[in-house]
Amino acid sequence: MKFFLTWFPRLVVVVYAVFISLFAADAFGTGETRWQQLGGFLIHLIPTAVTIVLLLVAWRHRMLGGFLFIVWGLVFTIHFATHRSVPLFMMLSFPLLLAGFLFLFSQLYAKKTT
Repeated sequence: MKFFLTWFPRLVVVVYAVFISLFAADAFGTGETRWQQLGGFLIHLIPTAVTIVLLLVAWRHRMLGGFLFIVWGLVFTIHFATHRSVPLFMMLSFPLLLAGFLFLFSQLYAKKTT
């Protein structure tokens, strides 16, 4: 159980980061200059960068990282209005919320078993 609680939330976040990175590809092929397309690509990667930074925090401090992932999931829910569509919520917000709760639970489980 400890192995699952340690690695599964991290795996969820890594797969999620790769998934949302794919959305950055829509910056290319818009008919703009290469620099404008590169700028759009980098702007689209900001959520991925924030997610990776949160993963690095959660890797070291599971409790803090869990709370931050829950907040990040709520930010996605509100900002992108994923609460209006179940499939959209399940793709964009739920993995962040799941990872947050798993990080919290893994920390609580680790304290309980020691």
